Amino acid sequence: DKTVSLRKDLSEMHEWITQAEEEYLERDFEYKTPDELQKAVEELKRAKEEALQKEVKVKLITDSVNNFIAKAPPAAHEALKKELDVLITSYQQLCSRLNGKWKTLEEVWACWRELLSYLDAENKWLNEIELKLKATENVQGGAEEISESLDSLEHLMRHPEDNRNQIRELAQTLTDGGILDELINEKLEKFNTRWEELQQEAVRRQKSLEQSIQSAQETDKTLRLIQESLAAIDKQLTAYAADRVDAAQVPQEAQ
Repeated sequence: DKTVSLRKDLSEMHEWITQAEEEYLERDFEYKTPDELQKAVEELKRAKEEALQKEVKVKLITDSVNNFIAKAPPAAHEALKKELDVLITSYQQLCSRLNGKWKTLEEVWACWRELLSYLDAENKWLNEIELKLKATENVQGGAEEISESLDSLEHLMRHPEDNRNQIRELAQTLTDGGILDELINEKLEKFNTRWEELQQEAVRRQKSLEQSIQSAQETDKTLRLIQESLAAIDKQLTAYAADRVDAAQVPQEAQ
């Protein structure tokens, strides 16, 4: 009987739709690791593609039902037409929901990758600060050399807040959705702790270098005064020597 065959096709398709909904749309997903999230994105992509492939099957069923209705007595029309309408609506809703969930997870995955990218960039900057702090630990030389080290450190510290703001926003977006929250909180705590420690150390180093510059300037000034004094004495002694003046005849200072 053609009606029985058509109803069987309709029923099998309904069963497949129900199974797909239970498997991909009604199941509670927990994304605690990047691997789980990536796997879910790939699963939903496959499910979306599989659902689209079923479009051929739905079209064949639709054509078969419509051909049957065109030839069958009116009494058989209504029930089959209703079942077909329900099937088409359910199928279209499934495709739409699978596509929507896949796109959402794709965006979440992209958000996670972007967060890692910003964290990597900021950690590279913190590495540079660490190296700079080590380089300025025991600066040798006068005020000019120390001043150059201070300028170099201050230039490095003039780092825009944009990346850190992006990290906060991306992390908030993900953890609000309960996605990778433990891992993200762990990474953020580690990053923020390191950031604060290096910032504080940089401020201390800046103050230390400023004090070193001041001390070096005072030392330079004292040395200059001594050099000027020695030059004056040298000039005076040279004059005495030229005039063949005896040491006992000159002031005690010159002696």
